[in-house]
Amino acid sequence: MGPSLRDEVFAGIRRALRPGGLLLLEGYGQAQLRHGTGGPKVLENLYTPAMLEAGFAGMASLQIREYEAVVEEGAGHSGLSALVDLAAIK
Repeated sequence: MGPSLRDEVFAGIRRALRPGGLLLLEGYGQAQLRHGTGGPKVLENLYTPAMLEAGFAGMASLQIREYEAVVEEGAGHSGLSALVDLAAIK
């Protein structure tokens, strides 16, 4: 998802969550471009912890983790991947 749409989507997610609602998000981080094992091919379409912190600021609880792991989700998403996870409670 590109930057022009991301803010709108993140705002919609925040609105859709009830108080106490749980949000789990996993996406590719910017280091994914080095791996070439799936995901967006444009740097601006990949997540960073700072982007997610800004996009979900004000949540009651916010945990973000950046890491590498092997992903096996078919031919298009297979191998070592750079991931960013978010867990938040509204």
